[in-house]
Amino acid sequence: MTKADESDSQRQRSQTLVRGLEILDAVADRSRTIAEIAAMTGLTYSTVHRIVSVLLERRYLKADNPREFALGPRLIELGFAAYSRTDLVRIARPWLEDLSRETRDTVHLAQLDGWEVAYLDKLRGARPVEISSRIGGRKPVISTGVGKALILDEPEATLSRLYHRDHHLLPGNMTEADWLRMMADYRSGGYSYDLGEDEPSIRCVAAPIRDATGRIIAAVSVSSTVEYMSPDRMRDLVPEVQRVAAAISADLGARPR
Repeated sequence: MTKADESDSQRQRSQTLVRGLEILDAVADRSRTIAEIAAMTGLTYSTVHRIVSVLLERRYLKADNPREFALGPRLIELGFAAYSRTDLVRIARPWLEDLSRETRDTVHLAQLDGWEVAYLDKLRGARPVEISSRIGGRKPVISTGVGKALILDEPEATLSRLYHRDHHLLPGNMTEADWLRMMADYRSGGYSYDLGEDEPSIRCVAAPIRDATGRIIAAVSVSSTVEYMSPDRMRDLVPEVQRVAAAISADLGARPR
């Protein structure tokens, strides 16, 4: 493909995106037919029909009846995601401060970004412990406690693909069956651990945060060195971390599970 062809292709994709946005704007206030959308946007009937078909498939539009189309559920989901991202740190901060004060350990708030964890907030604990995470930093999902908490609702097929992608980050003797069994245990318990997969000396207890739709949108964790994180203490921390995750979820509109 020549540079001119690439430029034409990029221009066509940009035009299609703009036209799609114009169509969404056209049905923002009420359902409309393809003919009405075409009249409002100045696009041809065939162009509107083609783009509407794609938007229906992707759930950005829905068919109120065989002839009229309205905004779809995907836009509602994106709205919740935007709201949660904007207010999440502010809403979560008091709960994170309480958790850090009570445990004296480092507390994290994180979200999923592809197959990586994006750290939104970090409160250093009172103990003389240094943890390499930082606000704005990223780490692999598969080897972090918050990462595992963020994917507790993912189907086994997705978890299997993740294992094959990043299993080199796990202990060398962990098979796919071991990984899937571990994630099934975490899912049933509603929590997850980092048992040194990310850093050999670090242990972590994490739990998912949900929005008003019930989706996992973030995770909270308590982290420290193995010196302060015996297996018994990690078990004792699970309900505390879950309590804080549930409180933040409630503040975001989630119903008790």
